[in-house]
Amino acid sequence: KITFTLFMINLLKKLFGTAQSRQIQQYRKIVKKIKEIEATYQSLSDDQIKEFVPQFKHRINQGGSLDSLLPEAYALVKNTCRRLEGTSIHVSGYDQKWDMIPYDVQLIGAVAMHYGTIAEMMTGEGKTLTASMPLFLNALTGKPVHLVTVNDYLAKRDCQWIGEIYRYLGLKVSALTNATPPSDRKKVYQSDIVYGTASEFGFDYLRDNSMVHTKEDQCQRGYFFAIIDEVDSILIDEARTP
Repeated sequence: KITFTLFMINLLKKLFGTAQSRQIQQYRKIVKKIKEIEATYQSLSDDQIKEFVPQFKHRINQGGSLDSLLPEAYALVKNTCRRLEGTSIHVSGYDQKWDMIPYDVQLIGAVAMHYGTIAEMMTGEGKTLTASMPLFLNALTGKPVHLVTVNDYLAKRDCQWIGEIYRYLGLKVSALTNATPPSDRKKVYQSDIVYGTASEFGFDYLRDNSMVHTKEDQCQRGYFFAIIDEVDSILIDEARTP
């Protein structure tokens, strides 16, 4: 009976796929739509591309959902990457040529991240670029969006490097590190997207909720959407960090 049951389970998986494979198949349909939209963006001028951002924000303010906007927003990020190709960007003390345009696997990962799914990507698959798309989409709401990473170097590097996409599209991005003075932290949190370490976000939360006396003295402005880089390290290995 056990052998027959396992046979039937395996047969059904082959016929209908696993829950994960079916989910990825749905994501692939979204990716196809993203690529079709991005192809139409390629003939537009830089100014026309940048005009999409206030249009997207207006649609959200009028009640439009982020899910419905996702294909267009991701296509805009992909097209921006295409336009940045060959541009020299100053990152971590040296100039680096932009050579990244999201592949399909990165688009799939970006869709998964927006829907709150853990996306496992191997070293070299471009998770840093992948995260840029859901960060941009959610930042269009005007609500706080954070990228939580493991150290100050990565927070600063990714803010400079991937931040070029957001700056091109008119959004403000900042890095929160141990070197950020208390007097500047509130200004940092006013940015559309903030890259920072788990410890800095954690200790700022503790200070805001235990040491300051008025809401105006708090530096953080709320919590809406966050992506955690190296989630196993931050939520397991470094779990003692607030």
